[in-house]
Amino acid sequence: HPQLGARVSGMGEHGIVNLTSHATSGKLCWTVEVPTKGITAASVRDAAGMKVLELGMHYTAKGCETESKKALSLIEAKPGKYRVWIDTKGHPGDLRGTLFAGMAHM
Repeated sequence: HPQLGARVSGMGEHGIVNLTSHATSGKLCWTVEVPTKGITAASVRDAAGMKVLELGMHYTAKGCETESKKALSLIEAKPGKYRVWIDTKGHPGDLRGTLFAGMAHM
């Protein structure tokens, strides 16, 4: 499923992340909507917390990037096995949420 979403929360904050994956071309686009200040990075991680891909080299709330076609295919096939982590200056992985097929809404 090329449209993926996650509801992220932690440290009293919450928000959403939406991904559009194009596994055949290796392109991933994202939109992060969280009120948290001081965000330094966002990534998709597996169940063990290992980074599968980063949402940009430097944090931006919206963007697109070329990623591994294999990683995108795996995430599209079983999004529930992956989590979005949003890092802040004080807390790596401060906000987290499990991916699901479809778009997240506030």
